[in-house]
Amino acid sequence: MKSKLVNGIQIYGYRWVMLFILMALNIVVEIEWLTHAPVARAANVYYAGQFLPDSFFNIDFLAMSYMLIYLIVSFPVSYLIDTYGIKTALRLGAILIGSFSIIKGLYGDNFQIVLISQLGLAIAQPFAMNAMTAVTAKWFPVWERGLATGLATLSQYLGIVIAMVVTPFLVQASPELANYGSGFKSMLMIYGMISLVTSVLVFTLVKNDPPNPPSKEFKRFQFAKGLKHIFSNRDMQVMIIVFFLGLGIFNSVSTMVDAIAANMGVKDSDGLIGGAMLIGGIIGAVIIPTLSDKYRKRKAFLVLCIFGMLPGITGLAFAAQLTGGAGVNPDAAYQIALISSFILGFFIMSAGPIGFQYAAEVSSPAPEAASQGLLLFAGQISGILIMLGMGMKQNAYIDKFMYIFVFVSVLLLFAILKLKESPMIITEDDRVKAFKKSNE
Repeated sequence: MKSKLVNGIQIYGYRWVMLFILMALNIVVEIEWLTHAPVARAANVYYAGQFLPDSFFNIDFLAMSYMLIYLIVSFPVSYLIDTYGIKTALRLGAILIGSFSIIKGLYGDNFQIVLISQLGLAIAQPFAMNAMTAVTAKWFPVWERGLATGLATLSQYLGIVIAMVVTPFLVQASPELANYGSGFKSMLMIYGMISLVTSVLVFTLVKNDPPNPPSKEFKRFQFAKGLKHIFSNRDMQVMIIVFFLGLGIFNSVSTMVDAIAANMGVKDSDGLIGGAMLIGGIIGAVIIPTLSDKYRKRKAFLVLCIFGMLPGITGLAFAAQLTGGAGVNPDAAYQIALISSFILGFFIMSAGPIGFQYAAEVSSPAPEAASQGLLLFAGQISGILIMLGMGMKQNAYIDKFMYIFVFVSVLLLFAILKLKESPMIITEDDRVKAFKKSNE
C-alpha cells in the first residue's frame, strides 16, 4: 500500500478508495430509504387495497421505518464498528443492502414484501452512516477530515437527490394521466440492481485500518466508557441538542417533502422542492467543510451554517402562505420556495459534516462511531416526533410546523455560539506550524 509523508504524517493513497467505498454504500442506502417519499400520492394509488387507509403501516411508514429502526440498532452497530472494525461493519451492511434491495425490486408490486425489505434496509443504514467519522479518523490526517466527512455526508445527499429527482421520472406521477401510479416495480428493480452491484464492490474492496494511522491520538476508550465521557462533555451536550433540533428539521422536511409541496398547491409529485434543497446541500457539503479544514476552524463555520439557514427556512415557511394569498402569483411563490429550499439545503446540510467532525474531535478519545451515532440518534428521535406532528389530521399542521422551524433555527444559533473551538484542530494547527518552521 503506497504512502507518503506530509507534514511529518504518513498518509495512504488508499484512503480515497476507502472514502469512495463508504460513499457508494451511503448513496444506495439513501436511495432505498426514499424510493416512495417523493411520489407518495402516486404510491398510494399503486398499492391501493394492500393496506388500510388509516393504517400505521402505510406509504409514509416506508420512510419513517428508517428512523424507527435506527433508534433500535444505532448503538449496537456503533459498538460493532468500534469493537470489530470498519471492514466487518461495512461488509455486514453491504450484505444486508444487496439482499433486501433485490428482494424489494423482485416483489415491488407487493406492499407487504416491500415493507419487510424496507425494514431490512433500515437495519443496514447505520452500518454505513455511523462509520463516517471512524473511516476519516483511521485513514485521513486531521487537516483533511472536514473534507472527507463532508464528502461522505455528501454521498448521503446524492442518494437522496437521486431518489427525489429521478424517481418521479421512473413512475407515472402525473394524476392527469390514465396510468397514474404505474411503474413502481420496475423503478424498485433498477435501484435494487444498482444496490446489489455496489454491495459486491464494497465487499471486495473494503479494508480495515492502514498500517500506520495518520494521527497520534490518545488510546481510545472502550465503547461504554466513551459514551460516559461524551455525556459528561459540555460541548457534546450542546451538540446533542443542536442535532436533536437541526437534524430533526432536515429529516422531517426531506421525508415530508411531497406533503409540503401538496400543501403549497403543487399538483403533481415533481420533487423539485426537495431536489433544490439537496442540490444546495451537495454544493455546500463540499465548500464549507473544505474551508473549515483550510482555516482550521470548526465553530466559526458551524455558526455560519446556522445563520445562513435562517433565510432559507423563513422563505420556505412563508411560501405556502404566499401561495394562498390574494393577488399573489402562485408561480412566483413556488419560485420563492425553490430558492429558499436551495439556501436551506446549502447551509443546514453543510452543518452536518462539520458537526460530526467537531463532535469526534471534542469527544476524543471516545470512539468516533459513538459520537456520530449519538448525534444521529438524537436527530432521528426528533425527526419521528416532528413527522408525526406534521402528519396529524392529514397534514393539517404543516404550516404551523414550518413557522416553528424558524423559531427553532434562532435557538440553534444561540446554542452554537456557546461552543468552544475544537481543541484537536487547534493542536494540529500548532503542530503543523512547528513542523514547517523546523524544516525551513
